[in-house]
Amino acid sequence: MKRGTVGPEAAAREGRADRELVDEDPHLHLAEQRRAESRDRIRRTALEAGIRRVDIVAWRDLDDAEAGGSELHAHEILSRWADGGIDVRLWTSRVDGAARLISRSGYTVNRRAGRYAVFPRTAVAGLRRKIGTGDALVEIWNGMPFFSPVWSRTPRIVFLHHVHGEMWDMVLSPKLARIGRTIESQIAPPFYRKSQIVTLSESARRDLVRRLHHPADRVTVVPPGVDARFTPGGSRNPTPLVIGVGRLVPVKRFDLFIEAMIALKAIHPDLEAMIAGEGYERPALEAQIAAAGAGGWFSLPGRLPDADLIAAYRRAWVVGSTSSHEGWGMTLTEAAACGTPAVATRIAGHEDAVIDGESGFLVSTLTGLVEATSSILSDPMLRRRLSQGALRRVEDMTWERTASLALDALAAQVARRR
Repeated sequence: MKRGTVGPEAAAREGRADRELVDEDPHLHLAEQRRAESRDRIRRTALEAGIRRVDIVAWRDLDDAEAGGSELHAHEILSRWADGGIDVRLWTSRVDGAARLISRSGYTVNRRAGRYAVFPRTAVAGLRRKIGTGDALVEIWNGMPFFSPVWSRTPRIVFLHHVHGEMWDMVLSPKLARIGRTIESQIAPPFYRKSQIVTLSESARRDLVRRLHHPADRVTVVPPGVDARFTPGGSRNPTPLVIGVGRLVPVKRFDLFIEAMIALKAIHPDLEAMIAGEGYERPALEAQIAAAGAGGWFSLPGRLPDADLIAAYRRAWVVGSTSSHEGWGMTLTEAAACGTPAVATRIAGHEDAVIDGESGFLVSTLTGLVEATSSILSDPMLRRRLSQGALRRVEDMTWERTASLALDALAAQVARRR
């Protein structure tokens, strides 16, 4: 059965189980209260703005094998909008072996075209009024834009998490990378000068204004949330454990993470390390680990189920990120909600996800990554202080707040068109 779609008997059983968990866990009880309050707020905002149906255009769906933070962000928002009574329709690319049309968490997903054909086909469908006929539209600009200002006649906002820039060179041939960079930095931005952009962090906002020249007053910051299931609990690993979490793709630069862990192993002989995630760079990373003779203490378990991921965050002493580009770094705040401090590259996005010196450390070099991580592993008092700072960092971060603020931005655009 398709993920997110269950039969009535199974749904009833799951509902009873969820209620029992909420009764037993105060964190989940609070989350349920927040969800109910958010549902009412979203319903009121939608009614006042006259938003009954919203179309969303995106490159990938949550079920895509390479789905990441952007797809999770969209799902968390769309499911809450749907819960508030909005008819939400997501239009995206096909997923191999999956149904073209599904329902998930109250919203519909229409997978209408291939991985690259989805961009021109969506634009043509928009011009023909087959997409974007609702009360508002959201474009998710993830590298390649859909150019919705050209074909959409409805009020719009654009989710744009970060500038891709050098990422094009990491995943494409030189010729195609040059085309991608040109579209992102020169061709597309003029079409979006009057569009309201919604991004995740103040540092990403500065980057969009500086590098893509979006007007500063047209870029709104709406931070992501953290699922209520990510909480402290259980026991830390008895020996130092450092984990990285994310797709095994070039932008995450897990090869540098492995280098740092190998250097740390010489300082902390009982160190264990793990990268949780899946992607096409797995063979290269496995070869790097094998060449270093690190297979006995460095694991690549693949993409973990949520319960196993939470357990990993809780056991880890540190979560690390060597990414070159991030809109935020949601794995860092998921770990923070479990009381685990971070050591991450000093880039836009990370500069907001991690409060340097309070919830973890931001570093600019491989040496800095090794030294900062080593200092946390060596000092129990520092670990405790950073753990408490990590929990403070995320105490107000909820997906309910994110969904409400994103809808406020969309409602403002609807009001401007009246």
